[in-house]
Amino acid sequence: MLKASGIGTYLINLIPNIINTYPKTSFHLIGKKNEIANYNWAKKKNVTVENCEAPIYSISEQFLLAKSANTDLLWVPHYNIPVFYSGKLLVTVHDVFHLAMLEYVGGIHKRLYAKALFTAIKYKANKIICVSQFSANELIRLTGVNPNKITVIHNGVNKEWFEIKKEKQPHNKPYLLYVGNVKPHKNLVRLLEAFELLANKIPHDLIIVGKKEGFITGDTIIEKKASSLIQRVHFTGYVENKLLHQYFVHAETLVFPSLYEGFGLPPLEAMACGCPVIVSNAASLPEVCADAAIYCDPYSVEDIANKIEQLLADKNLQQQMRLKGIERAKTFSWEKAAKKTCEIIEELRKT
Repeated sequence: MLKASGIGTYLINLIPNIINTYPKTSFHLIGKKNEIANYNWAKKKNVTVENCEAPIYSISEQFLLAKSANTDLLWVPHYNIPVFYSGKLLVTVHDVFHLAMLEYVGGIHKRLYAKALFTAIKYKANKIICVSQFSANELIRLTGVNPNKITVIHNGVNKEWFEIKKEKQPHNKPYLLYVGNVKPHKNLVRLLEAFELLANKIPHDLIIVGKKEGFITGDTIIEKKASSLIQRVHFTGYVENKLLHQYFVHAETLVFPSLYEGFGLPPLEAMACGCPVIVSNAASLPEVCADAAIYCDPYSVEDIANKIEQLLADKNLQQQMRLKGIERAKTFSWEKAAKKTCEIIEELRKT
Protein backbone atom coordinates (compact mmCIF):
# COMPACT_ATOMS: atom_id res chain seq x y z
CA MET A 1 0.00 0.00 0.00
CA LEU A 2 3.04 2.28 -0.02
CA LYS A 3 2.26 3.12 -3.65
CA ALA A 4 -1.31 4.14 -2.84
CA SER A 5 -1.65 7.91 -2.92
CA GLY A 6 -3.03 9.13 0.43
CA ILE A 7 -2.51 5.91 2.38
CA GLY A 8 1.02 5.58 1.01
CA THR A 9 1.89 9.07 2.25
CA TYR A 10 0.38 8.18 5.62
CA LEU A 11 2.49 5.03 5.98
CA ILE A 12 5.75 6.50 4.70
CA ASN A 13 5.52 9.26 7.29
CA LEU A 14 4.20 7.34 10.30
CA ILE A 15 6.07 4.02 10.17
CA PRO A 16 9.63 5.40 10.65
CA ASN A 17 8.45 7.61 13.52
CA ILE A 18 6.82 4.65 15.26
CA ILE A 19 9.83 2.37 14.71
CA ASN A 20 12.13 5.05 16.17
CA THR A 21 9.87 5.41 19.20
CA TYR A 22 10.21 1.71 20.07
CA PRO A 23 13.83 0.72 19.26
CA LYS A 24 13.63 -2.42 21.43
CA THR A 25 10.37 -3.66 19.94
CA SER A 26 10.33 -6.10 17.03
CA PHE A 27 8.33 -4.92 14.03
CA HIS A 28 6.93 -7.36 11.48
CA LEU A 29 5.90 -5.53 8.31
CA ILE A 30 3.58 -7.29 5.87
CA GLY A 31 3.38 -6.13 2.27
CA LYS A 32 5.19 -6.12 -1.05
CA LYS A 33 8.75 -6.76 0.01
CA ASN A 34 10.35 -5.17 -3.04
CA GLU A 35 8.55 -1.88 -2.26
CA ILE A 36 9.16 -1.85 1.49
CA ALA A 37 12.84 -2.79 1.14
CA ASN A 38 13.61 0.54 -0.57
CA TYR A 39 13.18 2.44 2.69
CA ASN A 40 15.97 2.77 5.25
CA TRP A 41 13.63 2.13 8.17
CA ALA A 42 12.86 -1.32 6.75
CA LYS A 43 16.54 -2.25 7.08
CA LYS A 44 16.75 -1.74 10.84
CA LYS A 45 17.69 -4.71 13.02
CA ASN A 46 14.34 -4.78 14.81
CA VAL A 47 12.37 -4.84 11.53
CA THR A 48 11.47 -7.88 9.45
CA VAL A 49 9.46 -7.83 6.24
CA GLU A 50 7.13 -10.59 5.11
CA ASN A 51 6.19 -10.56 1.46
CA CYS A 52 2.49 -10.38 0.60
CA GLU A 53 1.75 -10.03 -3.11
CA ALA A 54 -1.98 -10.72 -2.83
CA PRO A 55 -4.27 -8.14 -4.47
CA ILE A 56 -5.96 -5.79 -2.03
CA TYR A 57 -9.51 -6.78 -1.01
CA SER A 58 -8.92 -10.34 -2.26
CA ILE A 59 -9.64 -13.65 -0.54
CA SER A 60 -5.98 -14.60 -0.90
CA GLU A 61 -5.06 -11.39 0.95
CA GLN A 62 -7.31 -12.47 3.81
CA PHE A 63 -5.58 -15.82 4.22
CA LEU A 64 -2.06 -14.41 3.83
CA LEU A 65 -2.62 -11.63 6.37
CA ALA A 66 -4.21 -13.97 8.91
CA LYS A 67 -1.34 -16.42 8.50
CA SER A 68 1.31 -13.70 8.74
CA ALA A 69 -0.15 -11.77 11.63
CA ASN A 70 1.27 -13.80 14.52
CA THR A 71 1.97 -10.73 16.66
CA ASP A 72 1.17 -9.22 20.04
CA LEU A 73 -0.53 -6.31 18.29
CA LEU A 74 -1.61 -6.03 14.67
CA TRP A 75 -2.00 -2.56 13.16
CA VAL A 76 -3.86 -2.51 9.85
CA PRO A 77 -3.62 0.97 8.26
CA HIS A 78 -6.73 0.51 6.10
CA TYR A 79 -10.06 -1.24 6.49
CA ASN A 80 -8.91 -4.48 4.76
CA ILE A 81 -8.43 -6.31 8.06
CA PRO A 82 -7.93 -10.09 8.20
CA VAL A 83 -11.37 -11.19 9.40
CA PHE A 84 -9.99 -14.48 10.77
CA TYR A 85 -7.47 -12.71 13.01
CA SER A 86 -8.35 -13.03 16.69
CA GLY A 87 -5.55 -11.09 18.39
CA LYS A 88 -5.21 -7.51 19.55
CA LEU A 89 -6.13 -5.23 16.67
CA LEU A 90 -5.62 -1.54 15.84
CA VAL A 91 -7.18 -0.26 12.60
CA THR A 92 -6.88 3.05 10.77
CA VAL A 93 -9.98 4.06 8.84
CA HIS A 94 -9.29 6.80 6.32
CA ASP A 95 -12.82 7.01 4.99
CA VAL A 96 -16.03 5.02 4.67
CA PHE A 97 -16.39 5.69 0.95
CA HIS A 98 -17.30 2.09 0.11
CA LEU A 99 -20.35 2.28 2.38
CA ALA A 100 -21.31 5.92 1.92
CA MET A 101 -21.02 6.33 -1.86
CA LEU A 102 -22.48 3.09 -3.19
CA GLU A 103 -23.23 4.59 -6.60
CA TYR A 104 -19.48 4.91 -7.20
CA VAL A 105 -18.54 1.42 -5.98
CA GLY A 106 -18.49 -1.48 -8.48
CA GLY A 107 -20.75 -4.52 -8.42
CA ILE A 108 -22.77 -5.96 -5.56
CA HIS A 109 -19.89 -8.27 -4.61
CA LYS A 110 -17.61 -5.28 -3.88
CA ARG A 111 -20.29 -3.65 -1.76
CA LEU A 112 -20.92 -6.82 0.22
CA TYR A 113 -17.20 -7.40 0.74
CA ALA A 114 -16.73 -3.85 2.05
CA LYS A 115 -19.73 -4.28 4.33
CA ALA A 116 -18.27 -7.53 5.70
CA LEU A 117 -14.90 -5.91 6.41
CA PHE A 118 -16.39 -2.89 8.17
CA THR A 119 -18.63 -5.19 10.21
CA ALA A 120 -15.53 -7.15 11.23
CA ILE A 121 -13.86 -3.90 12.29
CA LYS A 122 -16.88 -3.05 14.42
CA TYR A 123 -16.54 -6.25 16.43
CA LYS A 124 -12.83 -7.15 16.22
CA ALA A 125 -10.94 -3.85 16.47
CA ASN A 126 -9.77 -2.95 19.96
CA LYS A 127 -9.02 0.60 18.84
CA ILE A 128 -9.77 2.55 15.67
CA ILE A 129 -7.90 5.60 14.41
CA CYS A 130 -9.87 7.89 12.09
CA VAL A 131 -8.01 10.60 10.19
CA SER A 132 -10.83 13.15 10.59
CA GLN A 133 -13.85 13.72 12.78
CA PHE A 134 -15.90 13.48 9.60
CA SER A 135 -14.66 9.92 8.97
CA ALA A 136 -15.29 9.02 12.61
CA ASN A 137 -18.87 10.29 12.39
CA GLU A 138 -19.42 8.42 9.13
CA LEU A 139 -18.05 5.19 10.60
CA ILE A 140 -20.39 5.48 13.58
CA ARG A 141 -23.36 6.38 11.37
CA LEU A 142 -22.87 3.58 8.87
CA THR A 143 -21.66 0.72 11.10
CA GLY A 144 -22.89 1.51 14.61
CA VAL A 145 -19.39 0.98 16.00
CA ASN A 146 -18.82 1.95 19.63
CA PRO A 147 -17.59 5.59 19.58
CA ASN A 148 -15.35 4.86 22.58
CA LYS A 149 -13.15 2.73 20.33
CA ILE A 150 -12.38 5.68 18.05
CA THR A 151 -9.60 8.25 18.30
CA VAL A 152 -9.33 11.03 15.71
CA ILE A 153 -5.75 11.70 14.62
CA HIS A 154 -5.36 14.13 11.73
CA ASN A 155 -2.84 13.49 8.99
CA GLY A 156 0.21 15.74 8.74
CA VAL A 157 2.10 17.66 6.12
CA ASN A 158 5.84 17.37 5.59
CA LYS A 159 8.02 20.33 6.56
CA GLU A 160 9.58 20.27 3.09
CA TRP A 161 6.31 21.53 1.60
CA PHE A 162 6.84 24.87 3.38
CA GLU A 163 10.36 25.30 2.01
CA ILE A 164 9.78 24.99 -1.73
CA LYS A 165 11.57 27.55 -3.88
CA LYS A 166 10.27 28.42 -7.31
CA GLU A 167 12.40 26.82 -9.98
CA LYS A 168 11.64 26.29 -13.66
CA GLN A 169 7.97 26.79 -14.50
CA PRO A 170 6.56 23.28 -15.20
CA HIS A 171 4.07 24.64 -17.74
CA ASN A 172 4.46 27.43 -20.30
CA LYS A 173 1.17 29.21 -19.52
CA PRO A 174 -0.65 30.25 -16.34
CA TYR A 175 -2.72 27.35 -15.05
CA LEU A 176 -5.28 26.02 -12.63
CA LEU A 177 -4.27 22.81 -10.89
CA TYR A 178 -6.03 19.65 -9.80
CA VAL A 179 -4.09 16.93 -7.93
CA GLY A 180 -5.47 13.44 -7.35
CA ASN A 181 -6.81 10.46 -9.23
CA VAL A 182 -9.73 10.59 -11.66
CA LYS A 183 -12.15 8.34 -9.81
CA PRO A 184 -15.75 9.46 -10.32
CA HIS A 185 -16.27 10.87 -6.82
CA LYS A 186 -13.38 13.28 -7.40
CA ASN A 187 -15.85 15.23 -9.55
CA LEU A 188 -13.56 15.99 -12.48
CA VAL A 189 -16.42 16.01 -14.97
CA ARG A 190 -17.95 19.05 -13.26
CA LEU A 191 -14.53 20.66 -12.92
CA LEU A 192 -14.02 20.29 -16.67
CA GLU A 193 -17.49 21.70 -17.33
CA ALA A 194 -16.70 24.67 -15.08
CA PHE A 195 -13.43 25.23 -16.91
CA GLU A 196 -15.30 25.08 -20.21
CA LEU A 197 -17.51 27.96 -19.00
CA LEU A 198 -14.39 30.01 -18.24
CA ALA A 199 -12.16 29.03 -21.14
CA ASN A 200 -12.97 32.10 -23.25
CA LYS A 201 -12.62 34.48 -20.29
CA ILE A 202 -9.24 33.44 -18.86
CA PRO A 203 -5.84 32.60 -20.37
CA HIS A 204 -5.21 29.70 -18.01
CA ASP A 205 -4.85 26.03 -18.83
CA LEU A 206 -6.07 23.26 -16.53
CA ILE A 207 -3.40 20.82 -15.34
CA ILE A 208 -4.58 17.48 -13.92
CA VAL A 209 -1.83 15.75 -11.96
CA GLY A 210 -2.24 12.17 -10.78
CA LYS A 211 -2.85 8.60 -11.75
CA LYS A 212 -5.45 8.12 -14.45
CA GLU A 213 -7.53 5.49 -12.72
CA GLY A 214 -11.23 5.08 -11.99
CA PHE A 215 -13.43 2.62 -10.12
CA ILE A 216 -16.13 2.12 -12.74
CA THR A 217 -15.93 4.51 -15.65
CA GLY A 218 -12.17 4.56 -16.04
CA ASP A 219 -11.12 7.69 -17.88
CA THR A 220 -13.61 7.53 -20.75
CA ILE A 221 -16.10 10.19 -19.66
CA ILE A 222 -13.39 12.55 -18.46
CA GLU A 223 -11.28 12.16 -21.60
CA LYS A 224 -14.31 12.78 -23.82
CA LYS A 225 -15.08 15.95 -21.90
CA ALA A 226 -11.44 17.05 -22.03
CA SER A 227 -11.17 16.37 -25.78
CA SER A 228 -13.26 19.47 -26.54
CA LEU A 229 -10.58 21.50 -24.73
CA ILE A 230 -7.62 19.52 -25.97
CA GLN A 231 -5.28 22.52 -26.18
CA ARG A 232 -6.18 23.75 -22.69
CA VAL A 233 -6.49 20.61 -20.52
CA HIS A 234 -3.37 18.58 -19.78
CA PHE A 235 -3.05 15.24 -17.96
CA THR A 236 0.43 14.70 -16.53
CA GLY A 237 -0.15 11.26 -15.00
CA TYR A 238 1.79 10.45 -11.84
CA VAL A 239 4.68 12.82 -11.06
CA GLU A 240 7.41 12.62 -8.42
CA ASN A 241 7.21 14.94 -5.43
CA LYS A 242 9.94 17.28 -6.68
CA LEU A 243 7.94 18.11 -9.81
CA LEU A 244 4.66 18.16 -7.88
CA HIS A 245 6.16 20.82 -5.60
CA GLN A 246 6.79 23.02 -8.63
CA TYR A 247 3.27 22.50 -9.94
CA PHE A 248 1.94 23.71 -6.59
CA VAL A 249 4.15 26.79 -6.21
CA HIS A 250 3.54 28.01 -9.77
CA ALA A 251 -0.23 27.36 -9.85
CA GLU A 252 -2.73 30.21 -9.69
CA THR A 253 -4.94 27.97 -7.56
CA LEU A 254 -5.62 24.35 -6.69
CA VAL A 255 -9.22 23.41 -7.47
CA PHE A 256 -10.38 20.34 -5.54
CA PRO A 257 -14.17 19.86 -5.95
CA SER A 258 -14.32 16.32 -4.54
CA LEU A 259 -17.67 14.90 -3.45
CA TYR A 260 -16.20 12.70 -0.73
CA GLU A 261 -12.91 12.76 1.17
CA GLY A 262 -11.84 11.16 4.42
CA PHE A 263 -9.19 13.83 4.86
CA GLY A 264 -7.87 15.52 1.70
CA LEU A 265 -4.08 15.80 1.56
CA PRO A 266 -3.69 17.75 -1.74
CA PRO A 267 -5.36 20.95 -0.44
CA LEU A 268 -3.24 20.83 2.73
CA GLU A 269 -0.03 20.32 0.74
CA ALA A 270 -1.03 23.11 -1.65
CA MET A 271 -1.62 25.48 1.28
CA ALA A 272 1.80 24.63 2.71
CA CYS A 273 3.31 25.68 -0.63
CA GLY A 274 1.47 29.00 -0.58
CA CYS A 275 -0.99 27.99 -3.28
CA PRO A 276 -4.55 29.33 -2.81
CA VAL A 277 -7.13 26.55 -2.76
CA ILE A 278 -10.73 26.20 -3.86
CA VAL A 279 -12.39 23.13 -2.35
CA SER A 280 -15.86 21.67 -2.09
CA ASN A 281 -17.94 22.41 0.99
CA ALA A 282 -18.35 18.66 1.50
CA ALA A 283 -17.12 15.79 3.66
CA SER A 284 -13.87 16.39 5.59
CA LEU A 285 -12.65 19.38 3.59
CA PRO A 286 -14.11 22.15 5.80
CA GLU A 287 -12.63 20.39 8.84
CA VAL A 288 -9.16 20.31 7.27
CA CYS A 289 -9.14 23.67 5.48
CA ALA A 290 -11.17 25.77 7.97
CA ASP A 291 -11.14 29.43 6.89
CA ALA A 292 -8.04 29.00 4.71
CA ALA A 293 -9.92 27.94 1.57
CA ILE A 294 -12.58 29.24 -0.78
CA TYR A 295 -15.55 26.87 -0.79
CA CYS A 296 -17.72 25.83 -3.72
CA ASP A 297 -20.82 23.71 -4.13
CA PRO A 298 -19.40 20.56 -5.79
CA TYR A 299 -22.74 19.78 -7.44
CA SER A 300 -22.96 23.20 -9.15
CA VAL A 301 -20.82 23.71 -12.25
CA GLU A 302 -21.70 27.41 -12.18
CA ASP A 303 -20.58 27.84 -8.58
CA ILE A 304 -17.26 26.09 -9.22
CA ALA A 305 -16.70 28.41 -12.20
CA ASN A 306 -17.74 31.50 -10.23
CA LYS A 307 -15.36 30.75 -7.36
CA ILE A 308 -12.46 30.26 -9.78
CA GLU A 309 -13.28 33.52 -11.58
CA GLN A 310 -13.66 35.38 -8.27
CA LEU A 311 -10.24 34.28 -7.05
CA LEU A 312 -8.43 34.97 -10.32
CA ALA A 313 -9.87 38.50 -10.47
CA ASP A 314 -8.82 39.51 -6.95
CA LYS A 315 -5.07 39.74 -6.21
CA ASN A 316 -5.73 40.80 -2.62
CA LEU A 317 -7.89 37.72 -2.05
CA GLN A 318 -5.18 35.51 -3.56
CA GLN A 319 -2.58 36.89 -1.15
CA GLN A 320 -4.95 36.60 1.79
CA MET A 321 -5.63 32.93 0.99
CA ARG A 322 -1.92 32.20 0.56
CA LEU A 323 -1.13 33.55 4.02
CA LYS A 324 -4.10 31.86 5.67
CA GLY A 325 -3.25 28.58 3.94
CA ILE A 326 0.33 28.53 5.17
CA GLU A 327 -0.75 29.22 8.75
CA ARG A 328 -3.45 26.56 8.61
CA ALA A 329 -1.08 23.95 7.17
CA LYS A 330 1.39 24.59 10.01
CA THR A 331 -1.14 23.19 12.49
CA PHE A 332 -0.78 19.70 10.95
CA SER A 333 2.38 17.62 11.39
CA TRP A 334 3.34 13.98 10.95
CA GLU A 335 5.34 14.16 14.18
CA LYS A 336 2.17 15.07 16.05
CA ALA A 337 0.24 12.30 14.28
CA ALA A 338 2.96 9.75 15.09
CA LYS A 339 3.06 10.80 18.76
CA LYS A 340 -0.69 10.35 19.13
CA THR A 341 -0.56 7.02 17.27
CA CYS A 342 2.16 5.79 19.63
CA GLU A 343 -0.03 6.74 22.58
CA ILE A 344 -2.76 4.44 21.24
CA ILE A 345 -0.22 1.67 20.64
CA GLU A 346 1.11 2.08 24.19
CA GLU A 347 -2.41 1.90 25.61
CA LEU A 348 -3.07 -1.35 23.73
CA ARG A 349 0.26 -2.87 24.74
CA LYS A 350 -0.62 -2.39 28.41
CA THR A 351 -4.06 -4.01 28.19
